[in-house]
Amino acid sequence: MTREQLYNYLEHEEIECSDIQLDLLFTLMDSTLKQNEKFNLTAITDKGQFVEKMIYDSAVMLHDLDLSRKSIIDIGTGAGFPGMVVRILAPKAEVTLLDSTKKKIDYLLDFAKQNNLEVTGVSKRAEDYARNNREQYDYAVARAVASLNILLEIIMPLVKVGGTFIAMKGPEYVEEVNACKNAFKKLHCHIEHVYEIELPESKQKRAIVYIQKDEVANKKYPRQYNEIKKQPL
Repeated sequence: MTREQLYNYLEHEEIECSDIQLDLLFTLMDSTLKQNEKFNLTAITDKGQFVEKMIYDSAVMLHDLDLSRKSIIDIGTGAGFPGMVVRILAPKAEVTLLDSTKKKIDYLLDFAKQNNLEVTGVSKRAEDYARNNREQYDYAVARAVASLNILLEIIMPLVKVGGTFIAMKGPEYVEEVNACKNAFKKLHCHIEHVYEIELPESKQKRAIVYIQKDEVANKKYPRQYNEIKKQPL
């Protein structure tokens, strides 16, 4: 996917992207691939594929979504996808990038500083951070992190009542959703809607699942990660 194609595909999704923002997205790609030589950030090293499967795939969650003056946390941000892409394309959003690997957060904060992008970086396990930052965010997002029944317990306590968890999933999302009926009930949340897309070049299917929080989460959640993984809600 070329620069012009990315712009056109974003425009098709009604996602605004200026020349300056395009420059920043490609600077992010170049920086990620360069840093990838030092420590593992991505398995995708072909630039055309990177634009489609990392940048566009991260950006599409912004379809029909206004993050102006909203707070959003990217759980397990890794190399900054989707969180740094969101920060570039939604400059009025308050973005927090969370990852348990400190060197990844240090890298992202350094990138943000060099490119005059204001973000907050947190190097902690998500379930530990959630216990002390309950109901703090308008939105939370997770891309390629864990199965939905695990993510719900970790992430929903972070989201404000009325806020939304955006789960970025593949075509298997229906099975994951069906396994979460008990979790939806215990965590007081429901699926608001699902936006299904097909990546324009690789034709890989994606689903963006928007899950709204209805009530305050019980303070016993999230449990320790080994408990969550061993016996999901």
